[in-house]
Amino acid sequence: LLSFESISISMALVSHQRCMPTANGETNHSLLATQSYLPGNVGTSLQNVQPDRPIGYGAFGVVWSVTDPRSGKRVALKPSCKRVFREIRMLSSFKNDNVLSCLDILHPPNARMFVEIYVLTELMQSDLHKIIVSPQPLTTDHVKVFVYQILRGLLYLHSARILHRDIKPGNLLVNSNCLLKICDFGLARVWDPSEQATLTHEVVTQYYRAPELLMGARNYTAAVDVWSVGCIFAELLGRRILFQAQGPVEQLNLIIDLLGTPSVAEMRYACEGARNHVLKSPFRPPKYFKLYSLSQQATQEAVGLLTQMLCFDPDKRITVGDALAHPYLEEGRLRFHSCMCSCCRTTSNGTRVYAQNPEPVHSEPFDVKWEKELSRLSMFELRDRIYKFIIERAPPYHIPLCINPDSNAFKSFITGTASFAARMGIIKIGISRTKFFHVHIHYIHILFFITACVTIVVDVLLFC
Repeated sequence: LLSFESISISMALVSHQRCMPTANGETNHSLLATQSYLPGNVGTSLQNVQPDRPIGYGAFGVVWSVTDPRSGKRVALKPSCKRVFREIRMLSSFKNDNVLSCLDILHPPNARMFVEIYVLTELMQSDLHKIIVSPQPLTTDHVKVFVYQILRGLLYLHSARILHRDIKPGNLLVNSNCLLKICDFGLARVWDPSEQATLTHEVVTQYYRAPELLMGARNYTAAVDVWSVGCIFAELLGRRILFQAQGPVEQLNLIIDLLGTPSVAEMRYACEGARNHVLKSPFRPPKYFKLYSLSQQATQEAVGLLTQMLCFDPDKRITVGDALAHPYLEEGRLRFHSCMCSCCRTTSNGTRVYAQNPEPVHSEPFDVKWEKELSRLSMFELRDRIYKFIIERAPPYHIPLCINPDSNAFKSFITGTASFAARMGIIKIGISRTKFFHVHIHYIHILFFITACVTIVVDVLLFC
């Protein structure tokens, strides 16, 4: 009933090259190899598998669909940089159907000679943005099961004291069976609700940014993620962005046009300039009735939940837990746990056994002290810390992976990533030890030093 099998998902895929034979006449498809693999030895290569291919772009290069040689399963391989230690540590701890997790991290050659990190995650077929803008009809069942899964994933993240801070349709991956996973934790931050920590307001894509962020609030809560879900909920109903403005001021004005002029108390987290701007503007009454015109699916029950998510006052905005308990999402919960989740099971006689806790929380909240300690590390200490973290992780099947230079896709892969020159130098060093390649080492160290310096500056600016 909730299948997207008929949808035509355009991922803007780059055409992959035709598989060519290796030097010894054999075909070696896989871009990944176990660390026992040696160049020229095709004994560990996979035969008759799907060709590896690029499927999209990430922050640090091209994301590839590849085959894990240990299991034969298709996974996503994306390059990352060392400053995302926070993100890979989070991804490695996630075990939830609605949150993207890290399957593996490729082992770097050694602690002093790695420029990028390669992360393997679950391979998803599309994202919610592509589905919303497609001609695929979205029924009420689709909307309910999607909103339920977003909130279910957020409950898990918030229980770990993680604010995502960039919930948007493009960061919600979707498979053909409608399974949804929250991804992209580049702006996520560990947060302690008992502390009044100063946070940056320059987070969340503008269309999904909560009013307190638009008004310069430096102390905010998990309510910013709930606002984003409300915007996505409305977008699913109306198939268009709810608040689409050219800049932050216009964005705030669009919100006030719908919700009405906020009181001084509702703007208590705003900076003085933003508060004065609103107070000097003409008074505007709320126009919640406009939400009913989103579509015929915008029923009283749906709009009731939506208005609680799109509450101007973050302290009065509905929590993720309360939103999950709303009657509107009951059918979405039932459908998800009937055939999509991994927490419930079906017995041999066809009886569905439901989990006692359908919305699990994280096993252990992140410690804010770790976040603070991370900001004090030097670039070399950070490098060593990341290397130790990767090496000490137990890889699946107890077999570590590495990039396979004999793969037909290797050339395309290496030229489509962020630090092409540096990695090419490292690869050539492994093949030859001539003076020419020692010069490459020198340039790599310089490049690493410059990159690390820039990274530290960026991390200091973005730490909050």
